[in-house]
Amino acid sequence: MNFIIWLVVGGLIGWIASKIMKTDAQQGVFLNVVVGIVGALLAGFFAPRLGVGTINSGDFSLGGLLLSLLGAVILLAIVNLIRRGKAR
Repeated sequence: MNFIIWLVVGGLIGWIASKIMKTDAQQGVFLNVVVGIVGALLAGFFAPRLGVGTINSGDFSLGGLLLSLLGAVILLAIVNLIRRGKAR
């Protein structure tokens, strides 16, 4: 059951990040989930230094969700930078 919650929350974070970065039209549900989970992994590198967990560590606090969202937005900015030459 935890895996399903992880996928749903990762999908929501990826969808919100794609809305912020205006890439939602280019992505489907699967990519939103991937972006959310990979973004949370990216944020997980900085989480121990900030004292906040991410969705990948099972922390569903507001700070953890916002840090995961920030990681997803940064991931989409990096992808846009590589694909188009600008971060939008």
